[in-house]
Amino acid sequence: MIVEERLVTYINALDSGNTELLEQIEREAREAYVPIIRKEMQQFLKWLLLALKPAKILEVGTAVGFSALFMAEYNPVPCHIVTIENYEKRIPVARDNFKRAGREGQITLLEGDAAGILPNLQETFDFVFMDGAKGQYIYFLPELIRLLEPGGTMVSDNVLQEGDIIESRFAVTRRNRTIHKRMRDYLYEITHNDMLVSTLLPVGDGITVSTKKDL
Repeated sequence: MIVEERLVTYINALDSGNTELLEQIEREAREAYVPIIRKEMQQFLKWLLLALKPAKILEVGTAVGFSALFMAEYNPVPCHIVTIENYEKRIPVARDNFKRAGREGQITLLEGDAAGILPNLQETFDFVFMDGAKGQYIYFLPELIRLLEPGGTMVSDNVLQEGDIIESRFAVTRRNRTIHKRMRDYLYEITHNDMLVSTLLPVGDGITVSTKKDL
């Protein structure tokens, strides 16, 4: 945890909650140990959607469809969402959840590895939400910048790795060293890329918010 636990508990106690279906899908995901966006991230995303009102959204990492449905629900304008998922066991669950919400016509689920799908996309997006495999963020970045419209915003979730990101690679368990290095590379690149203006925020497990310059 990157913010003191009592403070997070207090912040989450102020949350106004979601629709009944979203609350149910969130409970089901947690019971199945499927990671979904944290309460703090949900609150931030509600505000961001209201401020930006994106019409075309790209999501990397569908899981069971919670965040895609969340964005569809709390975006105040009509939008279309393209979401990508590679884990075969979660894809039918996500599709079922989209049907439960009556949003299968609004959300397009692309099955497969984002590394292979992103280069083939031609449509541009005014909002990108990245919540897929953390070790792949650095490799997805060039294509996501290409697909992001000038003035568009990209949010990347879970970038601080429960605070491990500030540790030496030798203080991180051996199995996590590769992802630790790649995430550090990603954070450096996204904050130094000439096409982006980015900020790093301690929301949830850490997020970056980047806007593409209109060059």
